[in-house]
Amino acid sequence: MIDARVVAPQGETLTHDQILAALTEGLGGRFTAQRVLVLIPDHTRSLPLPQLFRMLVDVLYDVSELNFMVALGTHPGYSDDGLNKLVGITTEERATTYRHVGLLNHSWSDPSALTSLGVIEQDEIRELAGPSYHESLPDEVNIRINKAVCEHDVVIIVGPTFPHEVVGFSGGAKYLFPGISGPDMINATHWLGALATVLGTIGIQDTPVRAMIHAAARRVPIPVTLAALIAQGHDLSGALVGDLYETWDAAARISSERHIKWCDRPYKSVLSGCPPMYDELWTAGKCMYKMESVVEAGGELIIYAPHLDVVSHEHGKHIAEAGYHILPYFLADWDRYKHLPLGALAHCTHVRGSGVMENGIERPNVRLTLASKIGPEECARLNLGYRDPAVINPADWMGRENEGYLYVPRAGEMLYKVK
Repeated sequence: MIDARVVAPQGETLTHDQILAALTEGLGGRFTAQRVLVLIPDHTRSLPLPQLFRMLVDVLYDVSELNFMVALGTHPGYSDDGLNKLVGITTEERATTYRHVGLLNHSWSDPSALTSLGVIEQDEIRELAGPSYHESLPDEVNIRINKAVCEHDVVIIVGPTFPHEVVGFSGGAKYLFPGISGPDMINATHWLGALATVLGTIGIQDTPVRAMIHAAARRVPIPVTLAALIAQGHDLSGALVGDLYETWDAAARISSERHIKWCDRPYKSVLSGCPPMYDELWTAGKCMYKMESVVEAGGELIIYAPHLDVVSHEHGKHIAEAGYHILPYFLADWDRYKHLPLGALAHCTHVRGSGVMENGIERPNVRLTLASKIGPEECARLNLGYRDPAVINPADWMGRENEGYLYVPRAGEMLYKVK
């Protein structure tokens, strides 16, 4: 059931009052005297989070305990100052106006922060994976989640829905798994997404990974309410509040209409501009995921990220060992790679994109080039092309669509597809 819904006409955004009215209608007075855990995104998602934080605190004034947890997945956590900045408050405000509100990081790799909700056995994994099942998937998956879930009476998920490379569309129960889950679910879901492939997943609602996430979410022992948001730039064009599954389904349908750009043709050269919010290649890979569909076979995609200087704080050593390769490359020599975390391997093949093996030779469909502070030697070790960002002039790609050149200044959220 959807308890509140407001959606602006195409090309328009919601006002402050419209957003507040939707949150009030959907959440106000429903959790009186209850302990509430609100899950929110980190800085790698476009959202007016500071505005929403203040609204939510006001709407949920009558709860007995209110905590906000950043659904980090494996992304790095924040300092106290970083948490304050994320939700748009000062140190003084946190100590006074918001002293009753908790701001929490999720820690995916700390066993003491997690609890188990049970196990997904192999038979269920096979069923959920369907045609994407492969013996490289784990025999069972421990459904570990941040134990804070069991210390509250209700969970409220607040986050945007976009086309997503692993799940199909982001948002909803993804904020539970992998958002605040342990490594088992993170690795299993990401590797299942790799087996299903980006092109076979992104922009599709019903995917094997979404099925696995929902199977795990049904084990959560407390009620979960979703505030699903439709972002337009840094503003909102939609807000829906209600049942976790029905509300997410409706938001994904809207996202499919608003966040997919249809192109008349593929391009031989795409300059994919990486916004500063992607400060690791781990997240900047979205500039490949969302654009691969419009690169012609044998064409080049350049992740243009002059600010970027790190592959991944959490997973860099595993990525360095594996390198960026297409899925068939890893599967053809599985004994060599099976000791690595599946989540890191999934990232490697997601970023490298689609392709085939021919007579033992890797044949990616797209030439992938990184233009960042990561130098040519490291790019070569990672199996990536390199360009010096200082000599790239985006104007060389602008206005040349008819010649096969495309520049996207802010890539990573809109999905580009050929009609």
